[in-house]
Amino acid sequence: MEPFVTPGVHRVWRLASDVARQRQSEQVEPEHLLWALVIDESRAAEILVSYHITSQRLQELVPPQPEWPAPHAEGGEPLLPRSDTLERVFVEARRLATRAGRYAEVATEHLLCGLATVESPVQKLLLDQGLQPANAAGHATGPSGISTEPLAADVRLSLTGPPAGENTDLYRVLDAAANRAREGLRVLEDYVRFTNDDRHLTEILKGWRHRLADALRLLDGRALITSRDTRGDVGTTVHTRSERTRETPLDVVRASCKRVQEAARTLEEFGKIVSPEFALMLGELRYASYTIEKAILTTFESRDRLADFRLYLLVTQALCPHGAGPVIRAALAAGASVIQVREKNLPDRELVTWGHYVREWTAAAGALFIMNDRPDLAVLTDADGVHVGQEELSVRDARRIVGPHKLVGVSTHSIEQARIAVLEGADYIGVGPVFPSTTKSFPELAGLDFVRQVAAEITLPAFAIGGIDAGNVAEVVAAGAQRIAVSSAICGVEHPGQATRDLLGRMTS
Repeated sequence: MEPFVTPGVHRVWRLASDVARQRQSEQVEPEHLLWALVIDESRAAEILVSYHITSQRLQELVPPQPEWPAPHAEGGEPLLPRSDTLERVFVEARRLATRAGRYAEVATEHLLCGLATVESPVQKLLLDQGLQPANAAGHATGPSGISTEPLAADVRLSLTGPPAGENTDLYRVLDAAANRAREGLRVLEDYVRFTNDDRHLTEILKGWRHRLADALRLLDGRALITSRDTRGDVGTTVHTRSERTRETPLDVVRASCKRVQEAARTLEEFGKIVSPEFALMLGELRYASYTIEKAILTTFESRDRLADFRLYLLVTQALCPHGAGPVIRAALAAGASVIQVREKNLPDRELVTWGHYVREWTAAAGALFIMNDRPDLAVLTDADGVHVGQEELSVRDARRIVGPHKLVGVSTHSIEQARIAVLEGADYIGVGPVFPSTTKSFPELAGLDFVRQVAAEITLPAFAIGGIDAGNVAEVVAAGAQRIAVSSAICGVEHPGQATRDLLGRMTS
């Protein structure tokens, strides 16, 4: 979700997504948003009622499905993408909101104004009911005391614009920076698309390229073109050694990230002269580029670091009838590459002592040692990282404790949570539960469909988890999983080493 929007807008986007899903639409259209505004108890709903646009009236004009959507629970189904028309609605809403200041929040009344402004069947419906764009703008600005009318003043100043030459120079700067930003975003998109096959990051970068294009429409397109003077640009012949050399594709990525950020900053600063709305949109792009840079580089480094790590064993002493130590040593000897200590009830002092033993065994085997839930104890036991769940510490908070070099993994139970984990900088994700598990209960299973979703769009290392054993591991691999995490399938059997070899063999057969 975009920054600088009210909680009401968050609710409305989710409701609109649910309405679209009920209508079996693959994207959210203006009519879905209109229904969401009516359903939600918002300022926009009050305005619509004043124009006699109630749920009963709207049902005659834009019939919904028989059942209205219930409020969307966090962690539920992911939001559907917005249509191009709805993206323009949001641009109009944001433009109106910025009249209140650079960091003003987009509210539901601004969305309503966008619907009344952007051409669509919903705009015609609103116009027919008497809700003109100017009236909608008045409702959006009036309650907060924002006025678009100039203040009366006794003094009248006669201002002249900058000389024509200065305008040309300004647009020359903007044009050059816009070209750099577009080029940089395209390079990044091509990398994650063709080198990583990462659909999630590809869609994000493609979306930002389109948002940059939307922002540039706020500028004078003719002025940008006519001010361009490539042949007279003294910078085209000034190069440094580092600009001419790239040793790896990752060097290209790093350079392109900086190119986008620097160009966005230039556009933001010089754009303030032309359009505050344009400057705001470029500021958002610049901040978003930092997150994308982190996601791309973390994904690359994690894929490289975990390339040969396929079997992740979660060990709880209570699940090991033959002893946790013998299970871990046998599993490591048979090829397990990650050991997680998962003790919920062990006193901290005993847990630290136990962790030191596991650290010694995993280090000797060239395997990773992960501490469950406790980043503080991960540091004290010199673990390779920590794993957190959706109810435990966030990736950000865990990272602040373990530092930049240890791994931070996070459990995910929906594709939306998996996408968020990528952007938050997780080094790997747990994907599940795939099947019913004897070690942990869940209200519902994510299932093999979730494994397929992650395999189709996310390339950050992912370990399928939940009830996986020798009898069903082939199904998990067929769904696209390259890595698995297990517990009872190894801990609870008489010969853990043989069980480990069997699982690894079935993953490669």
